Amino acid sequence: MSAKEDLKRKVRSDYVYRRMMQSTIAAAYSISEATVGRWKKAAKDAGDDWDKARTAHVIAGEGMEAVVSSVLEDFMIQAQATLDEIKDGVHTTKEKVEMLVSLADAMTKVTASAKRLAPKISELGVAQDVMAKLLDFVKENFPQHAQVILEIIEPFGERLTEIYTT
Repeated sequence: MSAKEDLKRKVRSDYVYRRMMQSTIAAAYSISEATVGRWKKAAKDAGDDWDKARTAHVIAGEGMEAVVSSVLEDFMIQAQATLDEIKDGVHTTKEKVEMLVSLADAMTKVTASAKRLAPKISELGVAQDVMAKLLDFVKENFPQHAQVILEIIEPFGERLTEIYTT
């Protein structure tokens, strides 16, 4: 298998089984989002619909918690993009406040719904938050160890996701 075919396989796997967004996958593999989209479309044209495979995977074995987890992940990515827009965009103070209020309201509703539908997801959120805070702490206080911690945290994060979503 060529390196390009191996990369396509990994990209498909992340999209279907890990339910990662195209933009996240693109960033993870240092490729453009358009490339991910082209590969996804070419696969669909060849009879491999990544979206149907993704849905089937969720329905087949992961149930409601996986769906809630996916929705929460997508929401948090969009929330971060909104916060970046508030911080970096050209908006009046009033517009920024309105955007923050709207985002806070949406976050409260999404969190409450997720907690009711999949209680383990909120535990996963706390665990992931602690890991992110640990990484930030190491970067600030022990920068020489940041790469090693990152190397450990990434696979451990996957393990936590398995623990809290199965």
